Amino acid sequence: MKHLFTSLLLVAGSFPVMSQTITWGTPVAVYSVDASHNNHPRIALNRAGDPYVIFGQTDTRVYFTRWTGTSFSTPTVVSGSLTTFSQSWAGPDLAAFGDTVYVSMKVTPEMTATNYSYLAHSYNGGMTFSAPVRIDNIGSDLSRFPIVTTTSTGNPLVSFMRFDSGTMANARYMVARSTDYGMTFSSDVLASKSGNPVCDCCPATLVSSGSKAIMLYRDNNSNLRDIWTGVSNDGGMTFPGTSKFTVDTSNWMISSCPASGPDGFLIGDSLYTVYRSSASGTDLVYLGRSSVSGMTASDRRITGMFSGLLSQDYPRIANTGSSAAAAWVQTASGSKYVAASLTSNISSGISGYVTVPGSTSSGILSADVAISPGVVHIVWEDDNSGKVMYLKGTYTIPTTSIEPVSSKEMIEIYPNPATNEFTVSVNDVSNIGTCLLIDNTGRNTELKPVFKNGKAVFSLNGIAKGGYYFIMNDKTGKTYYSKLIVQ
Repeated sequence: MKHLFTSLLLVAGSFPVMSQTITWGTPVAVYSVDASHNNHPRIALNRAGDPYVIFGQTDTRVYFTRWTGTSFSTPTVVSGSLTTFSQSWAGPDLAAFGDTVYVSMKVTPEMTATNYSYLAHSYNGGMTFSAPVRIDNIGSDLSRFPIVTTTSTGNPLVSFMRFDSGTMANARYMVARSTDYGMTFSSDVLASKSGNPVCDCCPATLVSSGSKAIMLYRDNNSNLRDIWTGVSNDGGMTFPGTSKFTVDTSNWMISSCPASGPDGFLIGDSLYTVYRSSASGTDLVYLGRSSVSGMTASDRRITGMFSGLLSQDYPRIANTGSSAAAAWVQTASGSKYVAASLTSNISSGISGYVTVPGSTSSGILSADVAISPGVVHIVWEDDNSGKVMYLKGTYTIPTTSIEPVSSKEMIEIYPNPATNEFTVSVNDVSNIGTCLLIDNTGRNTELKPVFKNGKAVFSLNGIAKGGYYFIMNDKTGKTYYSKLIVQ
């Protein structure tokens, strides 16, 4: 049975009603054993818009599952023999780029010098995973909270909290890069430069868009733990000291741990961020909008106060183009549930909420959201049932927000890895248009093919070693792409 919901709840005189309508399907159990096997679920989408989901078993394992068309696959352990940190408020992280999947994790006990942060990768949509690869090459220093996103070339970009050796002093967020799709990682660079230690119990978020990498985190200035942003304009290679600003103007105060962190995404120069603030005296979810180039910020409450509201926490947000969906855990009028909000134009803000069907339970502890054109995906942790739950909703895309999208198709190139040249088989060589090789900072190099026996051969003369994203457009508007490693 399907459910139709619109947002009818708002603060008097404050915000417009959420304009989008969501038609929900039926909640599906991703996994069900007990409340120790459903921690901190995270969701990402494959090329077809179908979900990948990870979750943790309390301080033990990390599991991965994918949608098969009718249900979720039997979860597989991606943490190998590692004993990994996982709680409801923090744990493993997930990112996807088509059929490439990355899962980051931290060995527990966290504050042990030989317990490192790792990343496992899959190049076949989660059918199989690599052994975990170490992220934090930091000597005897300690790490915590590894998070992962993907660059425009499909490489993983990771961040983790770093402490001085043997202590929890000098907490800061670092970023490390991979140019070979998660097989190795560079030395880390400092990304948190607010002038204070970061909040050592607050997970963070790493945003990647084109040549920009954005580190979203809470700092700790005598328990004023607001949201700050470190900005890189070269794909995470450097975070200049001048590129820092707060995206939280509410002066969020806290003196207890653990605490939720921010989440966000970038569209052009606008950084959109969701986070919890208790500056008003009640835990509320805020949406911030910041100009990266101007280093200015503004924020507002997504719902504001309303009758019966007790708290909002653990907000997450995702976008597809200008459409965006947010989800958080909310307690109001004696009930605890996952709340969601949707807009087709994030530049106008987001407001109001709907209660996600099937999510009302005192055991709701965390949630996550993903969005593709016309579809919203929600996962959540329910400790009363011991389940990870999933729900899919659909919405109508306004015709004014639809942009023409060229069809895309993954192609095989060989050899791969390549040294001097690589070859692409093509059906109609006369139809090939622009061919680009994109490096891990988003820089483009145009390649000119040489046609031989129905194949297009591309020279790698002058191309540096590393991981690349190859894009080939034909004259009908179709786009072909593949990952390429140059060695």
